[in-house]
Amino acid sequence: MEKNAKFYTNDKKLAIIIMSMVLLLFLMNILRNIFIIKIDTNTLNNFCTVFISMILEGLPFIIIGSLISSFIQIFISEETVLKIIPKNKIIGLFCAASIGLVFPVCDCAIIPVTRRLIKKGVPTGIAITFMLSVPIINPIVLFSTYYAFTGKLYILISRFIFGFISAILIGYFIDLMHPGNVLRYDIQVNKCICNCNGHHSHSHNNTIHKLHFFCDIIYHTSSETYNTGKLFIIGALISAFVQTYIPKKYILSIGQGKMYSILIMLVLAYILCICSQTDAFIARTFLGQFTVGSVVGFLIFGPMLDIKNTLMLMGTFNKKFVIKLVFLIVSICFIMAASANYIIPLSLKIIGGI
Repeated sequence: MEKNAKFYTNDKKLAIIIMSMVLLLFLMNILRNIFIIKIDTNTLNNFCTVFISMILEGLPFIIIGSLISSFIQIFISEETVLKIIPKNKIIGLFCAASIGLVFPVCDCAIIPVTRRLIKKGVPTGIAITFMLSVPIINPIVLFSTYYAFTGKLYILISRFIFGFISAILIGYFIDLMHPGNVLRYDIQVNKCICNCNGHHSHSHNNTIHKLHFFCDIIYHTSSETYNTGKLFIIGALISAFVQTYIPKKYILSIGQGKMYSILIMLVLAYILCICSQTDAFIARTFLGQFTVGSVVGFLIFGPMLDIKNTLMLMGTFNKKFVIKLVFLIVSICFIMAASANYIIPLSLKIIGGI
């Protein structure tokens, strides 16, 4: 009975899809006969060039990052990270912020790891600092930033320093503002498709275990590549549209205001939901049109908070904690971006440009 109902539902969905496609083709045919849309070929070519160039430059970093993240997820347990973190709070915050240098996990995968660390007894502030810093200062992100901003090393240095400081400050203040329990009571640990139940300590002594190992690698890599790649493509599409079809004078009029430009770039970072491994390629297209501080704000705010991360945070932590965390992230990132608007130009004048 259940199978018949299931098949009936699937047939009904298929019929609706086919009818919708037929109706769409019928309407397109009518509209084509009523009027002809004129398309500027040069503008369309520019749009395609910008869009494809961002995809070709960013996609390899998504694949590399997903592959390395898969190895990390399988071979390095949360217990190993727990042993590295010192007991002292201040030293622990600095160490948690530094783990990203050897822990190449993007913002799309860090929240479940953070949840497990908190459940294993890691202090909340240290765990949050770890969660916010890893997607910004991990080697894949730093290398992609260096590659995207070739000849502008100050952007890479600014992203590292301001992101590092922001993560530590947010972790410190979140401990003061919300010292109690932060996790939801009704969350369940998601089971992996490889039936590892979140523990990837497989033995690879025989052919069967080796086969499971390769299946795990393929599954995790393909899954993360798909989840991050589709969001990156959407972000590249929107960015290419903005760069091609919105007149430069409107962008410049908004982007050159020291405060307005920061707000605009933070909103873009939140909406675009670009993976931290590839967001530098999007940010590069705004350099020169927006203030340097707003570009740095985009690079440190996006990995910490966007639409998809907000939904994951709401599903992992309790509501009061999420509200406080979002407030801290927005406030501190805005302050850091505003500071960068003054510090970076002054530093470049003193040093002479890097």
